[in-house]
Amino acid sequence: MKVFITTIVVPVLLLVSGCARNPVTGKKQVALMSEKQEIAMGQEADPQIVTEFGLYPDSSIQRFINERGNQMAAISHRPNIKWTFRVLDSDVINAFAVPGGYVYFTRGILAHLNNEAQFSGVLGHEIGHVTARHSVSQQTKQILSQVGLIAVIVAKPELARFAETASQGLQLLYLKNSRDAEKESDKLGVEYSSHVGYDAREMAKFFQTLEREMNKATGGQRLPDFLSTHPNPGDRYVTVTKLATEWQKANNKTDMTINRDSYLQRLQGIVYGEDPRQGYRENSVFYHPELKFQFNIPEGWQYQNSPSRVALVQPDGKALMMLTLGNGATPRDAAQAFVQGAKLQVSDAREITVNGLPAYVVNGVQVQQDQSGRAVPTVQAVIYFIQYNNLIYQLLGASSPADFNQYTQGFNTNCQSFRQLTDASKINVKPERLTIVRNDKAQTLQQLLQVKNIPAGRYEEMAILNGMNLPDALEAGKLIKIPARY
Repeated sequence: MKVFITTIVVPVLLLVSGCARNPVTGKKQVALMSEKQEIAMGQEADPQIVTEFGLYPDSSIQRFINERGNQMAAISHRPNIKWTFRVLDSDVINAFAVPGGYVYFTRGILAHLNNEAQFSGVLGHEIGHVTARHSVSQQTKQILSQVGLIAVIVAKPELARFAETASQGLQLLYLKNSRDAEKESDKLGVEYSSHVGYDAREMAKFFQTLEREMNKATGGQRLPDFLSTHPNPGDRYVTVTKLATEWQKANNKTDMTINRDSYLQRLQGIVYGEDPRQGYRENSVFYHPELKFQFNIPEGWQYQNSPSRVALVQPDGKALMMLTLGNGATPRDAAQAFVQGAKLQVSDAREITVNGLPAYVVNGVQVQQDQSGRAVPTVQAVIYFIQYNNLIYQLLGASSPADFNQYTQGFNTNCQSFRQLTDASKINVKPERLTIVRNDKAQTLQQLLQVKNIPAGRYEEMAILNGMNLPDALEAGKLIKIPARY
């Protein structure tokens, strides 16, 4: 399995309330937690984040982010806290930070950055969230999302609440920073990366990559600014370019570092896109080569996959399917644990077999009190608990009670399709990895892609990946990123 719907919770600590001086602005602010509590929050969240997404197993890349991160943290407004930098095994294009000095980059964002200056700017931005104590200065709230700059899946609120219990209590600390906080962190990213010698104008160029990626993901229909967690990338490009230019002029700096080739060479062999070894979707079937199972999934549903779960959401957000691991020695044990944790009112429960595997199936509703105190069914679900290779797999289908009947047959059909994977061609699939190629003559990016036999349908993807446009001229010797399987 690889992540989907993550229930992301930031606890608000009300035990300590008072005024503290913001490390960045120097101004007094109301603080709902002490620095010690802030650090403890990050320490609690870190192992959950690592469990949820996994660490990318490349010691060279991890050393690189440690070295650059500690160098920048040392000149930040909070050099005395213990900083931790990690690379997560996720193809989502994102970097984020949690309180207490924990900063995370996905392999997805590393692949889309095109030089060390861009990396440094994003690194400074995330360090800025921690130094400015953005998690303390604003009210944090529970959100439902895959960690990412690009929203992929949105389910109905009642299904989001059910997903929290369905995940059996996994809580992930993550910040939904306000647009003002993002702008302040952009400013700090310019300041910190410039201070250690990088050209922060390159950070601005990365926002163009983000905007193009967002447009591709949404079919060109960009969300209005006020609906976006982060400010418009196009606006950020203008603002950050201006800030970087002003910093360089004020400090009389003209020879700032970019380091394009050395950064790209670090990416040689990095997994690009979804890693099929952790599970993948093909023709309405989900295959997991390492755990050797497969099951059918609804066609056209939005999908995400992580080390702890596979989840699918009906395009209108009216129904949810999720695969996780059950908690128990037998299917019946796992079912009882789930029913208790989810406070499910069971209408039917029985032992069955699914393709020769011992299983237990439960039907029920989750009830919540409305404002008048009446018990109201909010979610109806069917859950299969299937024992396979000493694990209990938990397959859930859920929707509102009003919509449940139209999805019941599909839920049961897909859950009952769970079986052992034996097809060698599915088991032996390999991920795409980035290959860094050197252009051998003057030509355009599109011409090079043609020479390298990249399918035409992926040309724009490759242009975004390289931060270029297809007609852009390539001089001889220029390094370019392309994917390959090997």
